[in-house]
Amino acid sequence: MITYEYPFNERIRTLLRLEDLFEKTAYFAESDGQLEHHTALVTLFEILETAGRADLKMDLIQELERQRQTLLAYRNNPEISEEALSGALYEIEHSSAALLGMAGKIGQYLRDNDWLMGIKSRAAIPGGVCEFDLPSYHWWLHRSPEVRREAIAGWTRPLLPLRDAAAIVLRLLRSSGRPKHHTALKGQFQLNLGGTAAQMVRVEVRTEEPAIPEVSANKYFLNIRFTNPSAGELKARVCEHDVPFDLTFCNL
Repeated sequence: MITYEYPFNERIRTLLRLEDLFEKTAYFAESDGQLEHHTALVTLFEILETAGRADLKMDLIQELERQRQTLLAYRNNPEISEEALSGALYEIEHSSAALLGMAGKIGQYLRDNDWLMGIKSRAAIPGGVCEFDLPSYHWWLHRSPEVRREAIAGWTRPLLPLRDAAAIVLRLLRSSGRPKHHTALKGQFQLNLGGTAAQMVRVEVRTEEPAIPEVSANKYFLNIRFTNPSAGELKARVCEHDVPFDLTFCNL
C-alpha cells in the first residue's frame, strides 16, 4: 500500500515537513560520499528554515502536555497496560524537558556560524557551491568521511528535540484514527463531514493501482479526485475506472 497524508492545518504541515527533512539528513549523513554529505548539509539548512516559526517549540510543548494529561486519565484502568502507559508518559516528559532545554531562537547557533551561512546563501544559487566559489567548503568536503559525519552530527544534535517531539505527536495523530474502506466511482469521491474536526486524512491505495489521489477538504466536505500517473501529458487525467482505497481521519 502507498499512504498519502494530507494535513488540514499549518502546524501539522510543518511537523510532516520536519519529519521528512530529519529522515533525509540522517540518511545522507550516514553515507561516506561527498555528494551525500553535501545533501545532508543542505537539508539541514531546510530544517533551519522550516523550524524558524517562533511558536513551533511552544506549540509542541503544549501539545505534549495535553497528551500527557490525556494519558494520565488512564491510570489504574484495568484495560490499559501500566507498563506501556508509564513508558509513553516517560517519553513525553523526557521530550518536553528536552524542548524546554532549547535556549534562545531555534537554530541560532547555526545562524551565528558565518562559514555555514556562507554555504547556505551560495547553495540557494544554482551551481553556487563550486570549488571556485567556496574553496574552504571544497577543502571540507575532502576531509575524511568520519570528520564530515561528526561535524554534521554536531550541527544537527541541538535540533533533535524538535525531531523527537514531532515524532511523538505524529505517531499519536496517526494512531488516532481507524481506516475505512471506500471506492471512488470513476475516480471521484466526496464525503459530507458535517463539521467534523480532523487534523489530517490518510489515503491508502494499493501499490499496483495506477491512481494518485488529489485531496481538497474543509470541515464540511472532503473531495478526492484520483488521476492517472503522468505519462508526458500536460494535464493530469481523471481515472476512468473505480478506485478502491482506505481512508483514515486523524485528530488529536
